[in-house]
Amino acid sequence: MRVLGIESSCDETAVAIVDSDRQILSNQVLSQFTEHEEYGGVVPEIAARSHLSHIDHLVNKAIAEARIDFRDLSGIAATAGPGLIGGVLVGMMTAKGLSIATGLPFIAINHMEGHALTARLTEPLDFPYLALLISGGHSQFVSITGISKYSILGTTIDDAVGEAFDKTAKLLNLGFPGGPALEETAKFGDPARFALPRPMLGRPNCDLSFSGLKTAVRNIAEKHRGQLDNEAISDLAASFQNAVADCLIDRCTKALGYFRSAHPTGNTFVIGGGVAANEYIRKRLKNCVHGLGFRFIAPPTNLCGDNGAMIAWAGIERLRLGFINKLNFPARPRWPLDAPHSDAHS
Repeated sequence: MRVLGIESSCDETAVAIVDSDRQILSNQVLSQFTEHEEYGGVVPEIAARSHLSHIDHLVNKAIAEARIDFRDLSGIAATAGPGLIGGVLVGMMTAKGLSIATGLPFIAINHMEGHALTARLTEPLDFPYLALLISGGHSQFVSITGISKYSILGTTIDDAVGEAFDKTAKLLNLGFPGGPALEETAKFGDPARFALPRPMLGRPNCDLSFSGLKTAVRNIAEKHRGQLDNEAISDLAASFQNAVADCLIDRCTKALGYFRSAHPTGNTFVIGGGVAANEYIRKRLKNCVHGLGFRFIAPPTNLCGDNGAMIAWAGIERLRLGFINKLNFPARPRWPLDAPHSDAHS
């Protein structure tokens, strides 16, 4: 079984081909850093136009790299949401057009489902398991007991952690993309220099919050306006990153407790999403999870950010169960992972 996957929900145009033996035959990712750099963030209209300009070429490139023909595919999968609606539409319409032209089934994929299932692409992993999905648009703990069997144990009540990273990086003039720039700057800083809050610490639920932490960094920057040298900026970046890790560890401990009570046989914790590529966050979470007696899985960093391979693999997971979609399946700017995946049939 081979599936071509298309991802275009934000600022990466990505096309990949994956087979049911977990082999990534092609994984094309075109980032739009240069298009958005001068704005310090992703501009939806520019992103959509860039997807439209490049997606056909990437599809052909993926087919050529995999050394197959469309006749060798079993299905076409595409992100149907959540995400920037213009980009989602470009990817979906491309996938639907290919489905019509080839007669192959079309599979609509929830973007977060792609992140949640990536660990099953990279290595053998049985259900159930607990996933922490951390990206620019989402931060949530998800109990996963099967395909389309997702229960959200906790989510952010304001900013996603990736959004907090990006906005803090912009505040400190660290460049774009902000998350990786802040992580690199923090490597040279003292994480104990600035006292920053740890929102939600000790709360009985599994929810997250990062708006107050981001505001605290802004207050420090404004207090020392124009007086923060490179050393102080590195220290502030490191302090921010350390505070984020402390918050995630506290919330992770709560979530794993709830998960273990509901699923005594589940022993695996998975992270996914763009922020999962942050080495400092990965290390801190790994130590926490191992200390609680759970197995820890983090995908390779190149599969943490948005990519077509995760969409292709989610397509394989759904196609195995006979879950395909009609061509009138709508693009969804908002699509909670635990909402019913309507219009799927076998």
